[in-house]
Amino acid sequence: MLTLNSQGKTLHSSKPLIMGILNVTPDSFYQKSRVMAVSEATDIAGKMLDEGASILDIGGQSTRPGASAISAHEELDRIGAVIEAVVQLFPDTFISVDTYHSEVAKQVVKLGAHIINDISGGQYDAAMFSTIAALDVPYIVMHVNENKDQMHHVKNEASIMPVLHDFFSTTCNRAKDAGIQQLILDPGFGFSKSPTQNFELISNLSSLSMYQKPLLIGVSRKSTIYKTLGITAAEALNGTTVLHTAALLYGASILRVHDVKQAIECIKITTFAKNNC
Repeated sequence: MLTLNSQGKTLHSSKPLIMGILNVTPDSFYQKSRVMAVSEATDIAGKMLDEGASILDIGGQSTRPGASAISAHEELDRIGAVIEAVVQLFPDTFISVDTYHSEVAKQVVKLGAHIINDISGGQYDAAMFSTIAALDVPYIVMHVNENKDQMHHVKNEASIMPVLHDFFSTTCNRAKDAGIQQLILDPGFGFSKSPTQNFELISNLSSLSMYQKPLLIGVSRKSTIYKTLGITAAEALNGTTVLHTAALLYGASILRVHDVKQAIECIKITTFAKNNC
């Protein structure tokens, strides 16, 4: 059961939800997810919603290895018009914005966004926690290295789970102290982890239920999948589906995806299996 409240809207579901990825970037790792024109972005948004997405995640900063960081101002320039267009064309849709800048968070909520998706988990902007508390919107916190320049530096740990538990224990306490009411946890598949550690976190995902927060999983077409299989991101849909299925069986509440239709089918199958087996 998942309920999110924001900007006078409520998103309630007894099943896991799909968050469709909308990258307003020229350099995201999966080429087909890149859009720059507003009309192209709204076409993709409409397709994702028609296929069953409940949330659209709009981002202007690529976080692939080697991507150049952009300023908060440039990030807003990229995504502002897209958010406004999505709000106008699809007024009932929950919009998430992928940012680690507190100033971006303030401005996009004014434009109509409902959720802030922070890949830094509040580590890259000291004002983020107080900003989210003041905005009173759901906040997604992802595990990643605390140093932005080492976002993809692999943790040299035999097991990643103690690292995740330490991070989420600290982060949940910080959020509570700041007055953040709605927290969603993302273990950060593909960030600061080796392929072995990525598979470990999926296998042990159910242990994160102890924090009693919704779990978001973002594995879609990532390098751990396509490098393990010796293929490309464009060929990684089947591997993505396998990990989506595992994540759902181990307790995922939200899947962040490029391919909505196939992810919806995963939810239908796993929900049926849980209810009837």
